[in-house]
Amino acid sequence: MEKLLFALLEVVGRIDARQADRKSQRIEAFIGGILRGIGAMLGFALMGTVGVWILQYLAERNLPVISDFLAEVVTMVRMRIQ
Repeated sequence: MEKLLFALLEVVGRIDARQADRKSQRIEAFIGGILRGIGAMLGFALMGTVGVWILQYLAERNLPVISDFLAEVVTMVRMRIQ
């Protein structure tokens, strides 16, 4: 029981020490934000790539409904560019 109490007091002491050091908290939050942003960017790029790959695969199979839909999308994009 004493060991548990001392371990708990040690953890509380560490938490208090970390809260007192505001500069390190800000640096950790900044780095964490950068890493989350990079992770979101990479995840979006990966999922977009997989989505495009799946659409290309379906278009190659000449499925009537999907091929017509993709043809309409391509036509709309071309009209929007001009």
